[in-house]
Amino acid sequence: MASSDILVSFMGAVQAAISVLITIWIGVLAAQFDLIDDGAAKRLSSMCVTIFLPLLLVSNLGKQLDSDTAMHYLPIVVWSLIFVVLSIIIGKLSVRLFKMPAWTTPALAFNNSTSLPLLLIQALDAAGVLKNLTSDPDVVDKARSYFLVCAVISNTLTFGYGPALLEQDDGGQTDSDPESGRDSGEEDEDNGSRSGGSSGPSETTSLLPKKAVRFAKITTRHIENAQNKTYNALPGPLQKAVSWIAPFFNPPALGASTGVLIGLVPALHRMFFNDSQEGGYFKAWLTTPIKNTGELFVTLQVIIVGVKLSLSLRKMKEGDEGGRVPWPSIVFILAWRFLVMPALSIPIIWVLAKKTGLLFDDPVLWFTMMMMPIGPPAMRLVALADVNNLPQQAKMATAKLLTISYVATPLIAFSVVGALRAAQNVSDA
Repeated sequence: MASSDILVSFMGAVQAAISVLITIWIGVLAAQFDLIDDGAAKRLSSMCVTIFLPLLLVSNLGKQLDSDTAMHYLPIVVWSLIFVVLSIIIGKLSVRLFKMPAWTTPALAFNNSTSLPLLLIQALDAAGVLKNLTSDPDVVDKARSYFLVCAVISNTLTFGYGPALLEQDDGGQTDSDPESGRDSGEEDEDNGSRSGGSSGPSETTSLLPKKAVRFAKITTRHIENAQNKTYNALPGPLQKAVSWIAPFFNPPALGASTGVLIGLVPALHRMFFNDSQEGGYFKAWLTTPIKNTGELFVTLQVIIVGVKLSLSLRKMKEGDEGGRVPWPSIVFILAWRFLVMPALSIPIIWVLAKKTGLLFDDPVLWFTMMMMPIGPPAMRLVALADVNNLPQQAKMATAKLLTISYVATPLIAFSVVGALRAAQNVSDA
């Protein structure tokens, strides 16, 4: 790759990173002008994860996955587990040896593996950078499908095991959804206030008939009771196994499973993605709304990142327990995310792609795998801090960390250029 090509790629990568930063800034402005509050942001974030992301997985994986490309996704699963486990080990060692705060571990382990890389790929394509990698017209959809598989693994590990990484600060566990940052007690309070807190109808009153609402509540209660009885009847080892497996049953994982099923069954793939005259009976009326709704995740989730950053900064400014900026931890996390991870992932994937046949002849796969461990910590760190009831000072420290991390997002441009050059080097060999 000539020096002029490197400069063009770098400028394109910088433009893509700035595009992501501007999208985040739109969310910050929306919160600053009180167009959205904390509760609405949490509900939108939960909606993104439980509805939009699964639908995006169905449309992207279902379209890109088939019997010929299925094995291309196996290295992503293995690689996603490897770099998360490695980051957890480094985080645990840093906490134990250097007395860093416990939130250092999830900040190292869980980067923004969903909205940020998806929007970055879209911006890189708009800047013309991906033309150096491949001439495939479906490069964006293919790259998205690879990043989404990584996102499913990361989200599952965060939902299931993220709170346990913060036990040093607070040993108590809370039954909650890390993404929404709300525990079951809050849910029950909300439900109670909605059902019996007011005598007249309000904006939260169900539009369904009362019998239907009552039937749904009774059915849900019966299902929960049956689940609890079945779980309590299991032997201790089986209960532990169920507790370990349970986090893998979440909306993104179910969306990914549905996409895999559609992709691997030729008849379903044809009905969902072929043109109508070629047997695509579902494409116009079912696949299109699924795709359009799923696409909302890409931009909306990044805007929500900006909203959460703004709200965290506002709390930090108004609070009396903001404390000092934990610079050693922040510098260590930023160095790990933007320097160490690229220095590890790019050479490792380059060697595997060039010297072995494990990663197939797929430049898009090489590039996305190089980029998967890189980037700022996930915004779910704020939710994890709320879930574990960390001290106010620790919550403010995580808010400062995330603010600085996302301001530093343009640094990812160097990693983009390195990954592009490495992938092209293998492709040209």
